[in-house]
Amino acid sequence: MSDQALCQSQPTPSFLIAEWQRAKEFTLEYLDAMPEDGYNFKPTPEMRTFAHQFIHLAIDNYGFTATITGKPNPYPNSDQTEKDPSLQSRAAVTKFVIDSYDFAINGLASLTAAQLQEKIGKRGLPREQYFFKAFEHQTHHRGQATVYLRLRGVKPPSEKLF
Repeated sequence: MSDQALCQSQPTPSFLIAEWQRAKEFTLEYLDAMPEDGYNFKPTPEMRTFAHQFIHLAIDNYGFTATITGKPNPYPNSDQTEKDPSLQSRAAVTKFVIDSYDFAINGLASLTAAQLQEKIGKRGLPREQYFFKAFEHQTHHRGQATVYLRLRGVKPPSEKLF
């Protein structure tokens, strides 16, 4: 069997799926930690609200995954989605965000090991590397939310490195 045929028969690396699942659970802890009245809180006028911080995270989970997998993005108009008045409550934001993680996890699971190594996009990076960039993006915005929680007197969830 050739190396290419062997690579194509391997399943998607389970560690990537496990990392996205861990990130989903950690993000849910952040969403649950903020009381409902804190979802419209913004530390300074030019910053996003807590809700918009996570809506932005979710929009990019959808966008990155759609680009990486070729699956249709259910929310292609990010500006319109961010301003959607139905996405302001704790319940609506939480559902939107968790659904975006499911979209990413399912997209990742739909790719073979060989597909993860295929180079795509203007930069010609492997799909797997784009998933790492998407992961970095969601980690960045979840980390920013720590400040929002602290300013509201809420203890952030403990780190989940493992």
